[in-house]
Amino acid sequence: MGLQRNVVDIDDGLRLVGTAHVSSVSVELVRQQIEEWRPDLVAVELCESRKAALLEPDGLDNEDLLKILNEGKSHMILLQSALAAEQRRMGIASGEKPGAELLAAIEAADEAGIPVELIDRDVVITLRRAWSKMGLREKFRVLDALLWQEDDEEEASIEELLEDSDMLSNLMEEAREVAPAAGSVLIDERDAFLAGRIQQIRGKGKVLAVIGAGHLGGVEDQLSEPAMESTSRLRELREEPGKSAWPKALMIAIPLFLLGTVAWMGYNGEMESLKQTAQAWLAINAGLTGLGVLLARGHPLSILVGAVASPITSLNPTLAAGWFAGYTQLKVAAPTGSDAQEFLALDSVSLFWRNKVGKVLMVTAFGNIGSVFGTWIAAAGIAGFIL
Repeated sequence: MGLQRNVVDIDDGLRLVGTAHVSSVSVELVRQQIEEWRPDLVAVELCESRKAALLEPDGLDNEDLLKILNEGKSHMILLQSALAAEQRRMGIASGEKPGAELLAAIEAADEAGIPVELIDRDVVITLRRAWSKMGLREKFRVLDALLWQEDDEEEASIEELLEDSDMLSNLMEEAREVAPAAGSVLIDERDAFLAGRIQQIRGKGKVLAVIGAGHLGGVEDQLSEPAMESTSRLRELREEPGKSAWPKALMIAIPLFLLGTVAWMGYNGEMESLKQTAQAWLAINAGLTGLGVLLARGHPLSILVGAVASPITSLNPTLAAGWFAGYTQLKVAAPTGSDAQEFLALDSVSLFWRNKVGKVLMVTAFGNIGSVFGTWIAAAGIAGFIL
């Protein structure tokens, strides 16, 4: 009886099936609906990236992380790890991997010779839009929830999640409470996107749409709107956020000030002062950058590379000393996809130091922080000297 609440007929040509993403019961429900209802098209709440992650869940484990990043597959690691972490936090051990019911929908449709349509927005766009809409306070709350808050003591059974689809909606609403701006992207925008994509494919016959139960109510409401209105929003919802201009402006202003100071000293013939300024610039930048990488417990070669690169990169707004130190760390202790997934589970702060991916991030971040402090301290000293 409860499972029928997760099957909604919009009309004779469109049926929605709400599922729990870690449920063996959902897998059976999806297969049953495809077999009994015999749709002309199966629409699945997936994008190409998530589909690839489900089809090859272990494909990235032993690949070099640099190769993964160069091939643009980093979002696949993020997705797999985030889903696994959510399953762990909910206390669910159903025997199914996150997203198994979506994969079952694709496999069952293929077996029946029914075409499949992917209807979710690309996960990278979703994450970028969510991150860009969050303020500093919300970003801190998200990190706090991921890194330091304890997992739920009470386990939620799959049957409870499926029989009460509002429970999944409540879980999504809890995410909105932590970060309201991100919640609007992860929930409301995706409801609108899913509904728009479903409206786009309505003309292809009977459509069975398999979506998360937490989206069921929102998508149903969106489908009550005029089809033209729903589909017209898709272009807007696919847009990636623009980047703020002020950090780049600041990065350009400091090198221009320093180069202007050097030119002024040279023009006035203050060669000794110019020499002292250059020595101070080199020593402070290199010393603080190297100290930053050292505090991150970076490899000695990473410390050396970061220190040497810092005085140069500080004059180039498109480069950062931490990048060179981090790249060196990545090469001397190359992480794999498995290391990345372990790190992104974020079940312990110590991962930032003991995990190879965490170490690369820490070396990069601390190297950049050291370089920034070195730049500001040196610039302040030079400004005080000439004034």
